[in-house]
Amino acid sequence: MLYQLYESNRAWLSPFSEFASAASKLYSNPLSPFAQMPSAHRFSAGFDLASRLTKEYEKPEFDINHVSIDGVDVVIQEKVVESKPFCRLLRFKRFTDDAAMLTKMRDQPSVLVVAPLSGHHATLLRDTVRTLLQDHKVYITDWIDARMVPQADGAFHLDDYVNYVQDFIRKVGPNVHVISVCQPTVPVLAAVSLMASRGETTPLTMTMMGGPIDASRSPTAVNNLATNKSFSWFENNVIYKVPQNYPGANRQVYPGFLQHTGFVAMNPDRHATSHYDYFLDLIRGDDDNAEAHRKFYDEYNAVLDMPAEYYLDTIRIVFQEFALVKGTWEVRNPAGKKELVRPQDITGTALLTIEGELDDISGSGQTRAAQDLCSGIPAKNKKHYDVVGAGHYGIFSGRRWREFAYPEIRSFILAHNKAEVATQGKALKGIAA
Repeated sequence: MLYQLYESNRAWLSPFSEFASAASKLYSNPLSPFAQMPSAHRFSAGFDLASRLTKEYEKPEFDINHVSIDGVDVVIQEKVVESKPFCRLLRFKRFTDDAAMLTKMRDQPSVLVVAPLSGHHATLLRDTVRTLLQDHKVYITDWIDARMVPQADGAFHLDDYVNYVQDFIRKVGPNVHVISVCQPTVPVLAAVSLMASRGETTPLTMTMMGGPIDASRSPTAVNNLATNKSFSWFENNVIYKVPQNYPGANRQVYPGFLQHTGFVAMNPDRHATSHYDYFLDLIRGDDDNAEAHRKFYDEYNAVLDMPAEYYLDTIRIVFQEFALVKGTWEVRNPAGKKELVRPQDITGTALLTIEGELDDISGSGQTRAAQDLCSGIPAKNKKHYDVVGAGHYGIFSGRRWREFAYPEIRSFILAHNKAEVATQGKALKGIAA
């Protein structure tokens, strides 16, 4: 019922949001007589803020059309490599007519970025992808909003997530380097562990950033919520059916609007201050800061619904039972057989763990726990790095990501890269990398 009430409220506010947007332009357009009124800039700023606080935010685009590599402008084309009911595997193909640059790019490592399925869209890692493209062939998991997936496509459990990751690793190829950010560190470690236990070829490296490998270490507000509430509380209080106006009608989900409410509730003062500063920036005509605010909240406010089965599995297995670190987690494979997750079986994959000093989502030591679990990896192939001064988002986006975290990842990948140089006699001009 709550989801239906939310949809009704959203529909009711939609005309007001459109009106506020139009009014803001009416008071700011130099050709409008209203723009000549006293305090017109304040009216415009107020209506603009009102519009942004009441509008619906759609999934943003990655909008990565080109990158500069050693001074050469390289064109980027986004391509769907594989499509599954709940996820698309995207590749950012790089094109150039510069023969020397093309040769360099073709020899660079392939990276699979496993994006979180935890509320925000994969586009939250836009800065991560753009930076990686300078030195790598980049793939990313683009999770689909569960309200857009028809019930006929079945349920989606944490086991399915693990199986998806394994399929994507095989799709990209044997010489892949996997980077997981936050939530997917757990299913990625499970996926690679199971592949190792079966004797399959595993990725060359795993980079795990700010994830709850062992959520019992340095628990944060997120961890405390999961442990202080019973499993039945989550079943009864945060799971709702998708309304009839979406393709996934009647599918049970953890709605995006509830997740967004939780995000904001963690730092309400910070968000209130940010919006007030945006209002002042509009009045002052500070277009750069105003645009930075818009870009951040266009991404931050765009959320997706998570499948209820997957969300509840995560609460139980990761945050309540700590099954991964206790060695009791069994994953059901596509054939229906359960397999025990054994990180100690991983031997041929190098491991890099990264944490932010000020991370308030995944506490200190939670990601580093993978170092102990992966006891079969030689010490020379394991490394941990703390990003000083970085919060949760700072380890994969922004200045600290680009200046501190990324150089560590790039060096680690290069040190363990074994990709063979292609020797086919292809013409270089116009070939993608």
